[in-house]
Amino acid sequence: MIPFRALTTTLLLAVSASGPCAFAQEKAPAAASPAGAANTLSDAEKAEGWQLLFNGTDLTGWSNFKKTTIRPGWQAKDGQLVCVNPKDAGDLVHASTWGWFELQLDYSITEAGNSGIIYHVTDKGGAVWATGPEVQLEDNEKAADKQRCGWLYGLYQPPVDPKTNKILDATKPVGEWNHVRLVIGSDKCFHEINGVRYFEYVFGSEDFKKRIAESKFGSMPDFAKSGSGAIALQGDHGSVSFRNIKIKALK
Repeated sequence: MIPFRALTTTLLLAVSASGPCAFAQEKAPAAASPAGAANTLSDAEKAEGWQLLFNGTDLTGWSNFKKTTIRPGWQAKDGQLVCVNPKDAGDLVHASTWGWFELQLDYSITEAGNSGIIYHVTDKGGAVWATGPEVQLEDNEKAADKQRCGWLYGLYQPPVDPKTNKILDATKPVGEWNHVRLVIGSDKCFHEINGVRYFEYVFGSEDFKKRIAESKFGSMPDFAKSGSGAIALQGDHGSVSFRNIKIKALK
């Protein structure tokens, strides 16, 4: 959840009806790290251009938004990047910037927890969410926010799953690790949770702009205007752990 969320979103926009299509830069997901090798890259991954954003031991490369320091609520602990105290954490931003990219990571969230991955973050706004779209992460069972895990906050959500007659939800129970695959490409973007694709969209398309205009983000002049920016992790709404945070550029 982000500030401004007190301004309740009155309209949840449905995902585009178009199904999955070919993606010029898309490849099969990188293999999951084998047991005992968390926060590492295989030789094949290195050859493909993958980079680690978390080395498993410290917070090198990260800082709080518009700061050079990190509040004590964020810690590197037991090979994980952990928000141990959301009351003294804030949003964490990586120093590198990315245009078109594929990001993969694992996260584990606490009961009623709420976090997020924000991309294309710039320093033009007063907060990361003033410029960067947010991929919601939360405990779908008990979190207060009705924007659920994997959704592009206030803009795109998965379709109804015909097996359950509920909105598609591939998350695992609290305390288990979930895998996120986020592809932000020039011709197609998509979100996957635990290997299940939720929806697709085109960054900067007329549909994308229309949804922004009809959302609370429409009043933010710099929201989703940049074609590149930093990756941020939200840390002020609940305890959450991350590992195996890796990213590669797409042409």
